[in-house]
Amino acid sequence: MSRTVRTVLGDLDPAELGVTDSHDHLFIRSPLLPGQELDDPAAAEDVLRAFAAAGGRTLVQWTPYGMGRGADFLAALSRATGVQLVAATGAHQAVHYGGDAVAGHADLAERFVAELTTGLPGAPRGVRAGLIKIASDTGPTTAYTRRVHAAAAEAHHATGAPIAVHLEAAGDPHEILDRLHGRHGVPTDRIVLGHLTRLPDPALHRSLAAEGVHLALDSPSRAGHPADHQAFDLIADLVDAGHAGQLLLGADTTTRTARQAGGPARLLTDLAPRLARTFGPELPELLLTANPAAALAADWRTP
Repeated sequence: MSRTVRTVLGDLDPAELGVTDSHDHLFIRSPLLPGQELDDPAAAEDVLRAFAAAGGRTLVQWTPYGMGRGADFLAALSRATGVQLVAATGAHQAVHYGGDAVAGHADLAERFVAELTTGLPGAPRGVRAGLIKIASDTGPTTAYTRRVHAAAAEAHHATGAPIAVHLEAAGDPHEILDRLHGRHGVPTDRIVLGHLTRLPDPALHRSLAAEGVHLALDSPSRAGHPADHQAFDLIADLVDAGHAGQLLLGADTTTRTARQAGGPARLLTDLAPRLARTFGPELPELLLTANPAAALAADWRTP
């Protein structure tokens, strides 16, 4: 069976993805970000049209269950704008749910599998997730997070879906890999680690890349943000170490303020040209097109 990418409008040959924003948000809400919710379908459509006008073809939304992911709008937005959308199941840190039942859900793996294979609650029939989103903790790993990670691994083994991990600066990415890969048997090439620019340690980046995971550089949506500059040093070091084939780019637009700074289109109108000038035109092509096709494709299974 050949690998495909699961979008909200169906499964695609990875070669059809084209230029891809590998980590972003059209819709998201959290009690940690009051007044910054992304919840307007018209605004989301504007974002997608600007992304498409800049040459974008696919956007991957990492918003998981229970955080206002706009499941009922995604298919219509994809059809209206021509931008292919990959949705996420999974769960974020418990603090983002503000007492929601997610943190105590009896069978998270069952929920994840259903959203990957049957459909997203509230969405039109057949609109499925194509990615499992999980997170590390800001401090010591909690029992809740260990349970979410175990459920994500179980859902991966049942469906083949890739797993995307939100990293915190104070977390230990190797601990997460030891759990997902070492304990639960998830192949490292099915894991995407996000927010590498939060961990400004070249030796750590190289050691993670050596494990075979995909590395998402997903903070450069914010003009003037330190991560926007750090990304270039990080990319240069990993390219020099032979890991260019594992790098992904995303804008990770999580707030209204960040969206005003440019959002997904800025990846293509600002960051990609700067990458091309610095490293040559082949590198942005690799990071925005070839690498996402490899990272997001799966041998999909139905339990």
